[in-house]
Amino acid sequence: MAKHGKKYRAALEKIEDRKYQLDEGVAKIKEIAAAKFDETVELTMWLGVDPRKADQLVRGTIVLPNGLGKSKTVLVIAQGEKQREAEEAGADIVGGEEMVARIREGFLDFDAVIATPDMMRSVGALGKILGPRGLMPNPKTGTVTFDVRSAVQETKAGKVEFRVDKTGVIHVGIGKVSFEQDKLVGNARALLDAVVKAKPSTAKGKYVKKVNVASTMSPGVLLDETVYAK
Repeated sequence: MAKHGKKYRAALEKIEDRKYQLDEGVAKIKEIAAAKFDETVELTMWLGVDPRKADQLVRGTIVLPNGLGKSKTVLVIAQGEKQREAEEAGADIVGGEEMVARIREGFLDFDAVIATPDMMRSVGALGKILGPRGLMPNPKTGTVTFDVRSAVQETKAGKVEFRVDKTGVIHVGIGKVSFEQDKLVGNARALLDAVVKAKPSTAKGKYVKKVNVASTMSPGVLLDETVYAK
């Protein structure tokens, strides 16, 4: 088992052995963050679902009210007029079939992909490349759409996707340590509410089992999950 450094151990000593309320948990993370770079703050939720069952997959998207602290590099795969629309909306990279070919050759210098439905026959072939990286466009997350303008603007504004993994856990970045406390709390609360609204009707027992907030290099702080647990 890897040993943690002095800064990590010092931060761990400042965390009490209890569950924190959301606002004080975020305050604690801001207090103990000690890296020389602006760390990402991440919220982790353990859910009482069985991801192996199709009717218990928890996924969705949300535009965080206070953004993520950095603008995503957005790629749009479209053709004709929709390419111009994407450029006007602020897409960083725009292309059609030639972009699909570039990705096949290894081009992955982007953070989000939006595609129009008429391009999905070609984009679908990139599943093995984009899928494992969480970049595959999907109608359920609004990234396969002819409304390219709105999709680009929402992604740039801080739209994030949440999806339960095979162990029943959701991990989502909610901003940077440098954010004001109320902005991080607002983003966290919006995400928590969205995950609760996405609760499958077939889920039984306690839904939100555990919630943790941490920064890139810090130990995690357990939050009081009871308000969301039902």
